[in-house]
Amino acid sequence: MTPRKKKILQKVIILLLVGFFALTAFVVMAGVTFVDLEITEEIQEHNNIFFDVAMEFVSWFGKFPQSLIMALVVAAAFRIANYKKEALYTLFTLGSGIVSAGLKLLFNRDRPTEDVVRVLVEADNKSFPSGHALFYVVFFGFIILTMMNRKDIPNWLRLSTILFSISMILLVPVSRVYLGAHWFTDVLGGFMLGVVCLYVLGYFYYKSEVR
Repeated sequence: MTPRKKKILQKVIILLLVGFFALTAFVVMAGVTFVDLEITEEIQEHNNIFFDVAMEFVSWFGKFPQSLIMALVVAAAFRIANYKKEALYTLFTLGSGIVSAGLKLLFNRDRPTEDVVRVLVEADNKSFPSGHALFYVVFFGFIILTMMNRKDIPNWLRLSTILFSISMILLVPVSRVYLGAHWFTDVLGGFMLGVVCLYVLGYFYYKSEVR
């Protein structure tokens, strides 16, 4: 990456971080907004059994213990293939769960309820930011970085993995709103913070050497 592109990327990350703090302040002060309600209504009005199953499938990978098992399996696969650094940093992606859990406790925002939206998935913890959105951006985003960096992996496997990972990152915000598990501002916050966390992880990944 050229110095100019690095500077542009750093400015984007700073904007995302500032945007996350601004969104957090907005959520704390305004609560559930007209935008949250309108976007949920727009997404949920297209409901049917096919979308119910598809959206639950998309969200399945971010549930516990599936997310933990998935990260451990991928890390083990990297280790078996002698990709030690990739295995280690795959485990580091689990730190996104700690970040989201801490912020949920701090902001204490309630999830959508059945008297307001259609709730297909109920969760016990709080709502902001979306842990699914945060984890998917960090975990699947790191998988994309790995596939782009490791040219020794077969092209068909790299391409298919990248396409699957991109689809998971793009679909999970829609999935969480469709299932009535989150508000739009929840997934937006999780997505923004996830990109920042992925940048930090990617920075050390490219700089580090694991023997």
